[in-house]
Amino acid sequence: MLKKILILSIAIFIGHVGFAQNSSKAESLLDDVYQKVKGYSNIYVDFKYTLENTEANTKSETRGNATLKGDMYLVDLFGSKQLYDGKKVYTVVPDNEEVTIEDRYEDDNTITPSKMLTFYREGHTYKWDILQDVQGRKVQYVKLIPIDTNSEIKSILLGIDAETKHIYKVIETGKNGTKTTITVNSFKTNQALSNTLFTFDLKKYEDEGYYIIRN
Repeated sequence: MLKKILILSIAIFIGHVGFAQNSSKAESLLDDVYQKVKGYSNIYVDFKYTLENTEANTKSETRGNATLKGDMYLVDLFGSKQLYDGKKVYTVVPDNEEVTIEDRYEDDNTITPSKMLTFYREGHTYKWDILQDVQGRKVQYVKLIPIDTNSEIKSILLGIDAETKHIYKVIETGKNGTKTTITVNSFKTNQALSNTLFTFDLKKYEDEGYYIIRN
């Protein structure tokens, strides 16, 4: 986070007042997003995932999608599939013919699919950031700074469609210089989902000869 050094006490006072107002505006907008999201029975998101590190001069992009219903989720990314049925996390890697089954673990700094649209509710300070025009739509950014100083995350920019109050982009910058960007291509809500969408068919993969790892 960029820090300004204000010499005059009056400048410091103005700076604090401005931050308080910006923080209040940011928090109000995020609350609008949360109220909108929690009103949906389920959400389907098609997105672009970008990972880059300028110091290492590396960049990779891929497409993915996620279906979210409460805490449950089904994600397709990097040619693999991950499902959380409310009790266990199942990760299927076809290239390795491997299934990993484990209890869900997440710390306060981890943005899991089930927290992707609500993670900003706790553990951060907020700051009003830039307004961007993206193909005719207004995207307002809010900057989130982790309260935990030991967090590996330096900051998160949350881009919100000003009209729909849906999250359009998440830009996470790590203290190690790595930047992860999730850009939403398609956002659908209240879809007709199969009753078995979040049910993992372990027998299917056992019959296909997949190696099963239980953690």
